[in-house]
Order: sequence, then structure tokens, then C-alpha cells
Amino acid sequence: MAKFVLVTGGVVSSLGKGITASSLGVLLKKRGFKVSILKLDPYINVDAGTMNPFQHGEVFVTDDGAETDLDLGHYERFIDESLSSANNVTTGKIYSRVIDKERKGRYLGATVQVIPHITNEIQESILKASDGVDVVIVEIGGTVGDIEGLPFLEAIRQLASRVGRENLLYCHVTLIPYIDAAGELKTKPTQHSVQELRKIGIQPDVIVCRSSHKVPAELKDKIALFCNVSPDSIVEAADASTIYVIPISLYEQGFDKLVMKKLGLNLGEEPDLSDWRRVVAGFSSPSGSVRVAMVGKYVGLKDAYLSVIEALYHAGIHNDVRIDLLPIEAEEIEANGAEVVLEGVDAVLVPGGFGSRGIEGKIAAARYARENGIPYLGLCLGLQVAVMEFARNVCSLSGANSTEMDPGTLNPVIHLMEDQKSVSDMGGTMRLGAYRCDLISGTKSCEAYGSDFVMERHRHRYEFNNQYRERLEAAGLKVAGVYSEKNLVEIVELVDHPWYVGVQFHPEFRSRPVRPHPLFMGLVGAALERKGD
Repeated sequence: MAKFVLVTGGVVSSLGKGITASSLGVLLKKRGFKVSILKLDPYINVDAGTMNPFQHGEVFVTDDGAETDLDLGHYERFIDESLSSANNVTTGKIYSRVIDKERKGRYLGATVQVIPHITNEIQESILKASDGVDVVIVEIGGTVGDIEGLPFLEAIRQLASRVGRENLLYCHVTLIPYIDAAGELKTKPTQHSVQELRKIGIQPDVIVCRSSHKVPAELKDKIALFCNVSPDSIVEAADASTIYVIPISLYEQGFDKLVMKKLGLNLGEEPDLSDWRRVVAGFSSPSGSVRVAMVGKYVGLKDAYLSVIEALYHAGIHNDVRIDLLPIEAEEIEANGAEVVLEGVDAVLVPGGFGSRGIEGKIAAARYARENGIPYLGLCLGLQVAVMEFARNVCSLSGANSTEMDPGTLNPVIHLMEDQKSVSDMGGTMRLGAYRCDLISGTKSCEAYGSDFVMERHRHRYEFNNQYRERLEAAGLKVAGVYSEKNLVEIVELVDHPWYVGVQFHPEFRSRPVRPHPLFMGLVGAALERKGD
């Protein structure tokens, strides 16, 4: 039977439960165990696909086309495994399944209730994720005490009886705040959150203390006394310069050994963390820097472009440079001009997005990069604005646009995909998930990938209009990758430019700290080369 680690959070959200879970996953995988990570989200949305990026951050897309919580991005980047829709479970999904079963008569006339039907369905989702793995790490979203999270907490309490308490470990991540006025760390919030857990029958086995300051031994003893755990079961997760130092920090405190001992797992050989140490060293002491302008519409919240930013950092680490990221609102370029806003940058990146707000600023950014030989990478909408800009200013196609932005445009160089024309529902209906892209020999993209085809993840409704392909290619915008089955353009690049690449997919989802994505490596490498000139 698989072992289970249930990660809960107390006091406040955004404590780093996902990073803690991911770091444990790294350490266990390095010790030879097959690991999977599951996120239980208490919100009623079926998935994250229709949620506002300002509220929820980015939508992370899996190979099988699930629109998931951004924590799945952390999981994949850390454990270097592709996850699926089964790894993100929401209240919406759980209730949908239960209601569907009730309509089909699966409950044989029983009164359907939160207990046992909802809690059983949650447990089934956890058990499903255990197929073929040694350890399942389950993160419960939100904080202890949230009303919407109670069915999930009750489900993991019941799970202990179902799989055996010896096969399950409760890990509680909690805040130890530092009060400036008092000059002290305070344990009372942790005591209260553990007390809330114990009221519903969950006794934490391990407590991970998040703090901006080192937690001294006497405070650990105090936490141990009031929370009914041994002092050696309390681990620190202090603020760090990069999240990629956390696996090493937890390893040095024996976190993985503690978990394995409590679960009865064989310790085996010590894990080889040399690749992670190289990542941390590369992040901490680079030999140079490049300035990358990221021109978007949600830049006020970094989580909206989390995977993009992390992919840039990965490429920076492996190019031995620090990424000086300049998040720029596209509307700022519309107001002040690209020449003013983008002056002095070494590279321009335009990420994905929806809607017309800021679109002309993105188009202006693409033009500035094209005309000034500045390395450019366009992701999804970033490809589309590059095509629009080129069509307008090089091919003289007046008003060239996307039908998303201007349904009546005379030159729809970007248009709605054929199989999207009959779609009415918003959630889960886009072109989603991994599709094959055949690369054109001799292109920069093909050279960067070092392969003749790749599988990349998509999330869009609009695409390159093939009616304009011949004219744009004749003018110098080369098609570098296609989905051959439906003749869809997936990559374009400029022939006479150091590095100007637009992709219809989201390569950021496949970047890893120990294995950066080739296109981000190409962008940062070209920026470094340009700066050297």
C-alpha cells in the first residue's frame, strides 16, 4: 500500500504548503521512491479555468488539458513529473461527481449527505492518485478553520481509519509571526491552529514553522508542549532568497528522514542533491545580468505569470546570469510609447492573455523588439501580437488584427479556431493540453530544441490564419513549427533577427529548475549575447 502525507495550513494562506509538499516530493524521489502530489482546493469552481488572474494567479495546464491551480506548477517543477487532472480536486468536482452518481441511482435511494458521500468521494480521489506510486503527498488548500475546507479535513481524518494510521502522516504548516513592537516570535497562532485540527480529530505528526526569523530551541519546546508533538518533529521553513533552497534546507534538518521514519519507510542511501545545489548556487551568485521586459496586463500580481517568471529564472541560472525582470503594463506603453518604456532592455517577452485591454501596447512592444534587434519571445497571445504587428507594418495589411479584438477586421490574420465556433460554455472548452509540434529544419526553434518535433501545452481559442501564411512568409516571418494533423501554425520567427520567436503554446509549463526550457534558454542566451556586443 502507498503511504500518504497530508499537508494542512494554519493561520494565513500563502504560507508555502505547496513548496513544503514539493520539497518533500523532491527528497523522497531522490531517495528512490515514486511520488505523486495532489492538491485539494475547497473552492466551488470546477477548475481554475474561469478564475480571474488577479484573484487566483495563473492557470496551470497539464498534458491532459486540465486547467489547474498554480501549485501544480510548483509540484511539476520540483519533482519533475507530468501531472494530470487527477492531481487537482476541487469542491466543484467532488459535488459534480456525487450529484451525477445520485442522478444515476448509484446510492440506491439513500439520503445523500456531506458525510459519508462527499467525504468518501474526496477519499476516492486521494486513493486514485496512489495507483502505481509509493508516496502520495496531499495538500489541502486554504487554512484550518475555513468553513469550505471542513469536508476535506473530515475526509483526511477518516482516511486514517481506511488506510491505517501507520500509513499516513499529518504535516501542519503554520506561521510563527515576528512582532516588531515586541521584538519577539509568537507561537500562539500555531497553538490555536493545531487546537482547531485536534478538535476535529487530527493530531499533527510534524509541524513546519514558517517564519522570517530563526525559531530558537526554547520556542520549539513550547510548541511541542502545547501541540502534543515531540521537539524533533518541529521543522523550520525560514524565508529564503529563492524557493529552490527549501528542499536543501529541509534535508539538512532531516525532514525527509523524519517523515520516512514515521511512515516506516526504508531510508536507503542519502539523496544526491548536487543538481539542486547547482541551481541554488547559480541563483545566488551569477556572473552577470540581463534586463528582460515582460509586457503583460496582469503584471501587478506576479502569480499571474508565475510559470513564465520561473522559466526565466531557470534560464538565467543555466546561462549564469541574474534576470532583472521588468514587469510592464501594456497600457503604460500605449500611454508613453515603447521607445520610452522599453529603452535599455536586453530582451522582451510578451506572455499569454485574453481580451483587448492593452493589446496595442503589446503590439508596440513586438514592433520595438523587431525593429531594434532585441531578442523577443511571444507566448500564445505573444505570437498573435507579433503576427498582427508584422502584418500591419511590414506587409502593409491595414488594420490587421485578431477577430478576438476586432470581429470586423478586414485582415483577420488571427482568427477563431474552426472547432471553437460552436462552443458556448467558457470552462474547459479551449484547445487545452499537449499537442505535437513538428519543427521546420534550419529554424532557430528547431536548433534550440535539438529535435524535429516536440509536445507542448496549449490554452487558446484563436490561431494563425493560414490564408495569410504565404504573404507573411514571403516578407520574412517564417513558420517554424506546425501541428501537421490540422495544419495549424504553432511557431513563427523572423528570418533576419538575432532571436525573434513566437509560439502558440505555453513552453513555460515544461521548464524545470534543473532542466530549463530550450526557448527560454534561447531568449536569455540571445539577450546575453546582445548585451556583450
